[in-house]
Amino acid sequence: MKKSNIIKSLTLVFGLIAYSTSFAQCDSIATLCDKHISSNFISDGQDYRSLLLEDEIAEFSMTLYGGSTYRFAACSGLSDGNLLFSVYDKERNLLFTNTDYANAPYWDFKINNTLDCIIEANLNPSSSASGCAVLLVGFKQN
Repeated sequence: MKKSNIIKSLTLVFGLIAYSTSFAQCDSIATLCDKHISSNFISDGQDYRSLLLEDEIAEFSMTLYGGSTYRFAACSGLSDGNLLFSVYDKERNLLFTNTDYANAPYWDFKINNTLDCIIEANLNPSSSASGCAVLLVGFKQN
């Protein structure tokens, strides 16, 4: 086997190992974050995940339906407050940011009218330089 093929094969193997390890990390964080979605909220069935480095921003789009209360739980790492998140409407008007509330790991939103929104998440620069960002969403009808 040629030396270049061996190097390519090793690179592929190490890449796959790193990829699977990062998703295992995300699974652990999602499990820890799930404690913030209490039993009176129903999960939307999605785990919104992103691997972030330093000042990268993850962006998630979703529709929130009127007549419901939504809980967003945002986690990264093993302790609360590591993930900063902001909610915007489609015109990019800021509706909420957890930085105004001591980086709260979750927040409830009572939605009266259906709303398309964008959630941005980034790592708290004072606590981590890289990691997995996990956003969980639960809802209940008003």
